[in-house]
Amino acid sequence: MSDGSTDMKPARPGWQKGQSGNPAGRRKGVRHAAHVALDAIGQESAKDLLRAVVTAALAGDMRAADILLRRLWPERKGRPVEIDLPRIERPADLVPALAAVAEAVAAGELSPEEGQAVAAVLETQRRAAETADLAARIEALEQRSTKE
Repeated sequence: MSDGSTDMKPARPGWQKGQSGNPAGRRKGVRHAAHVALDAIGQESAKDLLRAVVTAALAGDMRAADILLRRLWPERKGRPVEIDLPRIERPADLVPALAAVAEAVAAGELSPEEGQAVAAVLETQRRAAETADLAARIEALEQRSTKE
């Protein structure tokens, strides 16, 4: 170009802009060479590392004991929650149920995370109830329109 601009790149034959050079992607089961090498290193020393951590834990190293215990008995991600909720038969019944969840969180009976999890279950139930209600209404309208 005469203005000295270098914005133009030479076209690459066979490549179209926006088109993948490998549309099929990597074949299933093929792993990156670095991951294969790391796995080999880990397998070579896994027994020695485990033995060292067990020995340290038995000698009183609480960090080593913590590492082992977290692998043997992983922490539970949640716990069963008991909360007295009103019966929910229609979407309007969710208002008092959500109020009960908020009260339980405020009283410290549920953690905020547990309250959020229960509220998410109630929200899913609300959406399911609304979907069922809409399906029934549509079916009624379709039956009414076929009769006319």
